[in-house]
Amino acid sequence: MVGGGVVTLAVDGRNRPGGASQGPDDVSDGQFEAVLFDAGGVLVLPDPTVLGPLLAAYGGSAEIDDHRRAHYAGMAAKSRAAASESDWDSYNLAYVESVDVDPDLRLIAASILDHTRSAALWRWAIPESVRALRALEERGVPMSVVSNASGQIAWVLSHSGVCQEGPGEDVAMRIVVDSHVVGVAKPDPRIFGFALEMHPETDPKRILYVGDSVVMDVAGARAAGLHPVLLDPFDDHPDADFDRIGSLLELDGLLG
Repeated sequence: MVGGGVVTLAVDGRNRPGGASQGPDDVSDGQFEAVLFDAGGVLVLPDPTVLGPLLAAYGGSAEIDDHRRAHYAGMAAKSRAAASESDWDSYNLAYVESVDVDPDLRLIAASILDHTRSAALWRWAIPESVRALRALEERGVPMSVVSNASGQIAWVLSHSGVCQEGPGEDVAMRIVVDSHVVGVAKPDPRIFGFALEMHPETDPKRILYVGDSVVMDVAGARAAGLHPVLLDPFDDHPDADFDRIGSLLELDGLLG
C-alpha cells in the first residue's frame, strides 16, 4: 500500500459542460480515493529530442514544446476518427501539421514518423507529471498504471525516473499493467481488472483513470466502472461529456 491511510480526491465537475456532473461517471458525493494512470501521453511522450530533428528536415519545428503540443493534436485527431489502437494515420498527419511541416511534404513526413515512432521512443518523462506523482505519493494516494504497451513500459517508466512497481527510488505504484504482458488491451475493460485487484479496498467508481485517448481510455475506463479523466492540456475536447484536466498537477489540487 502506498502511504498510510485513505486520502480522498474531490472532483467538483468544473471541467464538465455546464459545470455539473452528469451521465454514467457521476458519483453522488464526488469523492475519489485512488488514481490509475495511462503511461503514454500522461507520464511519458514519444521522445521529442528524436522526433524534432527528424521532422526538421521536412520544415517542421524541432522545439520540444511544439512536439508536446503535436502529440495531443494527434491524439485528438485519432479520437475524432475513432481509430483503433493500431491505426495511427490520423495521428501522424495531425502531428506533422502541428509542428508545421511543409504542406507539400506532410504525407511523406507522416509516413516517416510512422516508421520512426516505436515503443522504445515513448520515454520522454513529462516534467509536471513527475512532480504531480511525487505530490500525490506524499499525500498517500494509492496509484497504479494501466497502459497499452509492448512489454517495455515498466522498465521505461523506471529508467526515465517516473515511477516503479512497488517501493524504489521513484514514485511507487501498486502495479504497472502492460497490455502485452497481460494479453488484453484497452478499451477492453478486462485490462483494468489487473489493477483493481491491487486496490481491493476501493470501489471502482471511486477510482480515477487518467488517460489521453477518448476511444481507448475514456471508453475503457467507463466500461470498467472507473471514473475517466482526460488529460487535455490544449483544450482539444471543449464539448466533452467527461472530466478533463490540463496537467496532472491539477489532481493534487483536487485532494480533499
